[in-house]
Amino acid sequence: MSALAQPLAESVVQSVDWLAIAPPTIAALVGLVVLVADLFVAENKKALLGWTSVAGLAASLLLLLPLLDGDRATFCLTGDAGVCSYTADRFTLVIQFLVLGGALLAALLSVTALKDANKELPEGEFWFLLLSSAAGAALLPASRDLATLIVALEVASLPAFALVGLRYGDRKSSEAALKFFLSSVTATAVSLMGISFVYASTGTLYLTQIADRIQNVDGQFQTLAQTGVVLTLVGFAFKTAAVPFHFWVPDTYVGAPLPVAAYLSVVGKAVGFTGLILVTVIALPSYADVWGPALAALAALTMTVGNVGALRQQATRAYSAVRLLAWSSVGQAGYLLVPIAAAAYSDDGERSIGSTVAYALMYAAVNLGAFAVAALVGRTKPLNRISDYRGLYARNPLSALILAFFLLCLAGLPPGIIGLFAKVTVFSAAVDAGLGWLAVVMAVNVVIALFYYLQWTALLFRAPEGEAVRHLVPAPVTATMALAGVVGIALSGAPQLILRFADTGLF
Repeated sequence: MSALAQPLAESVVQSVDWLAIAPPTIAALVGLVVLVADLFVAENKKALLGWTSVAGLAASLLLLLPLLDGDRATFCLTGDAGVCSYTADRFTLVIQFLVLGGALLAALLSVTALKDANKELPEGEFWFLLLSSAAGAALLPASRDLATLIVALEVASLPAFALVGLRYGDRKSSEAALKFFLSSVTATAVSLMGISFVYASTGTLYLTQIADRIQNVDGQFQTLAQTGVVLTLVGFAFKTAAVPFHFWVPDTYVGAPLPVAAYLSVVGKAVGFTGLILVTVIALPSYADVWGPALAALAALTMTVGNVGALRQQATRAYSAVRLLAWSSVGQAGYLLVPIAAAAYSDDGERSIGSTVAYALMYAAVNLGAFAVAALVGRTKPLNRISDYRGLYARNPLSALILAFFLLCLAGLPPGIIGLFAKVTVFSAAVDAGLGWLAVVMAVNVVIALFYYLQWTALLFRAPEGEAVRHLVPAPVTATMALAGVVGIALSGAPQLILRFADTGLF
């Protein structure tokens, strides 16, 4: 009996490539260390927790470097080494760089935010939640089976709910967290139902095996498989904040601490789009005739509603600057959806996905930088209205110049060359795929966005109302703006650094 059991036991033992899984693992371990250390660190030394977290995220980023020498995979089927749950390929590393880099910049912003919060934000819990969410976000692009994908998605999402509502006694923050929680739980429930239908009809959770088997589903399971595909796509559309699943975004960004809003605008969005890419392009290419038109319609609707919402923001309304960035992020989500939709119609789907990733990298750098300046202004102007930015150049010339640069990147105007090139790349993906109508909708939306971006930019250089009072910029905020600015300027000077993804693909 034991002789028979031994080979069976050996057949289920999987070797682990620790280097491949190091980036998300380090982030998770540092989160646990910070949570335990919080019990023993004195109140006047809590800042050490923040810098430890920043160091942990920096270490996770550095551990991507040894993985550049070739694709790696682990947690593979013992009978088929080509079917794995975790793959560290080119796509994985680029997205992990995006989410860990975004989390690092959000962490730098958070160091100052926690110091200014006067103990309204518990530091140990905050850093644990941020690092846990970053670990889940880094795990997701490497996931190659639906179980790991959903677990990574929830590990990234669940701590984010708590981060939004973590501020003590703030009803606005609690309301924002509740809206975010309800929308995300709904998305998860719909996704899980869809995944269960896909599993029932194919008998596997591995993405590559689903791609093969779902084409040959028995007739009696055909309707089940189609329903599963639709429900899975709807669930991920929630996660990407695509219209009409975007209603939580403005209130959540306003209610959350600004570094958390910055984190959600970049890392949260990357999580949703990465999951959508993996499900559509890898697992369900044979259903391109279903998800292609659906994503194209969602892209057109999302970019239009987002830009119109941003255009309607009144400069004197409370939190109008944050609301404009929130609605702008919805519009940018529409642009990010365009190449994914184009992949359904294109002979080279990988190239289309490369366009989405290139645009996401540009957006991540400049949007985090814009949030950094918003956090700086919010230290002296708690209502963070657009009108509060009038005369910023007179008060803080460097901050005004760098915010103007970020806004011009988002608008796609020089000197924000990378914003222009990224938009042209997305536009080209739509045209090459035969989606001329979608390219026209995008062009109209780019013109709409020009108005509110340029209006805000012009306000920075107008004469201030009253005497201009200069304010010192905290070192962590300076570092965040500088890092984002250097990345934006470097990409504008050498856009080929990321636009090559649109030419060569990622998978």
